[in-house]
Amino acid sequence: GQFITKASLGLGRSTYLLLRPVSLTPSKAAIVKSFQDRGAKVIHGVINDKELMVKILKDYEIDVVISLVGGGNLMDQRTLVDAIKSVKTVKRFLPSEFGHDTDRANPVEPGLTMYKEKRLIRRLIEESGIPYTYICCNSIASWPYHDNCHPSKVPPPVDQFLIYGDGSVKAYFVDGNDIGKFTMKAIDDIRTRNKNVHFRPPSNCYSINELASLWEKIIGRKIPRATVSAEDLLV
Repeated sequence: GQFITKASLGLGRSTYLLLRPVSLTPSKAAIVKSFQDRGAKVIHGVINDKELMVKILKDYEIDVVISLVGGGNLMDQRTLVDAIKSVKTVKRFLPSEFGHDTDRANPVEPGLTMYKEKRLIRRLIEESGIPYTYICCNSIASWPYHDNCHPSKVPPPVDQFLIYGDGSVKAYFVDGNDIGKFTMKAIDDIRTRNKNVHFRPPSNCYSINELASLWEKIIGRKIPRATVSAEDLLV
């Protein structure tokens, strides 16, 4: 959620951060403090408490809700949707998506379970009648590690590339800061109401072979490449 928060604050919008009432690591506490110093207001609570969510939405007159919960808490958004429906003052809801279009993609497990949960949340939103936007930003610009390490925290390899299959499949890679900025633009655009918004910059469409070559050009040397078959990847 850092990219979205930075973009919101950068536009001078009133920004509220809902944080779970748990102890933060020093690094996360420092990030929250930096946002507070820039004007963000912190509220402690959990989204699966409907009474609390209704109170927060009313008391702070919140008209845009952006959910950034992790994969393990996606279904908690059911209560949040119910709360938004109750207050009737939210002009736009963005559920926790920020990836590929979950209605069009069918990954293998464990990703498939997460996609199914996101689809369930989509259907609930649509049935509730609340205005929404689904942000399909594709991949964050970084090396696509297969073990789900967060791409913004893990640098590209320097000793060996693992090339998945023949390395020819292309995907769109979008910088996190751009994801934040375009997301904030989308919530104010009437054309994105009840729509999917796809981030597909033509110059950012690469295969893994092309990414490897680009990284070699940046560091000024060649790196050995090893092929990972579909069978090995799914073991």
